[in-house]
Amino acid sequence: MLCAVVRAFGDPRQVIGLEEAERPAPGPGEVEIRIRRAAINPSDLIPVTGAYRSRTSLPFVPGFEGVGEITRLGEGVDDLAPGQRVLPIGASGLWQAYLVRPAAWCFAVPDDITDDQAAMAYVNPLTAFRLVDAVKTHFGMAAGQRIGVTAAASAIGRMLLTLLAEASFRPVAVVRSAATAERLAEGFSGEIVIANAPPLDAVLDAVGGEAGNALFRTLHRGGAFVQYGALSGAQLDPALITARREDVAFSFLWLRNWVHSAAHAEIAAEFERSFAGIRAGHLASAIDTVFALSDLPAALARQDDPARAGKLLLAP
Repeated sequence: MLCAVVRAFGDPRQVIGLEEAERPAPGPGEVEIRIRRAAINPSDLIPVTGAYRSRTSLPFVPGFEGVGEITRLGEGVDDLAPGQRVLPIGASGLWQAYLVRPAAWCFAVPDDITDDQAAMAYVNPLTAFRLVDAVKTHFGMAAGQRIGVTAAASAIGRMLLTLLAEASFRPVAVVRSAATAERLAEGFSGEIVIANAPPLDAVLDAVGGEAGNALFRTLHRGGAFVQYGALSGAQLDPALITARREDVAFSFLWLRNWVHSAAHAEIAAEFERSFAGIRAGHLASAIDTVFALSDLPAALARQDDPARAGKLLLAP
């Protein structure tokens, strides 16, 4: 089978290679899955650079998100069946034609959800749920707080704008350019600011760096700042967090921590929320291009293209 393999840390476009490998047989409690679609996310590429090398072992196959069809069952698996579509989560490895994963880490996909949308039903929607729940926990039942969302025109940014409004908060979309603001305004009628936002009650930040520092400094007393990404390539100023704004609650949300601590039934319930949102439209993601895995170099080049107009998927 064809698979993408990382054998050294570095620029993803330079260090992710394509290799042929043998299909491993599923062991007890495991299933083999033929991957039908896999997503390309920033969270897939950041470990390739070596940013998390202390907890990333080489070599590895990237890809945390996707959908596949069960092809073989290991001994003792009786709650899944060949031909059934599932979301295999819990570890990377989806950028290959076949994947072996413990049955306990596979979640059934409803028949009315397409492969393309199922492949994007995990990382962004479940992260968005956790972020909105974090804001609810901080502010209790109070409503009307102005919550800033950075990278608001991204797939997850748009999800957060909708979910925050549904939860009776006032989402404020923070974007980097007038052109992005104009595009976002086609589907979002709320407040949009470019780069510098007025004082906010909380921020859900995917950018980090100086842009995140600036938003942190303007938060109201008693506010909250939740960082879940660093698209800028830089973290927030640690001194800003620990010394200068002790009146602001700071936390970093990493979906993996929740996934590995939650019960199977709890994760399954969140997937049902995700599927419902996809059906309703507000958790569906636009797709730019679907690439064959053999075209991975072209897919990675398109990932960096500022003209990209949606998510990229691989069809191993």
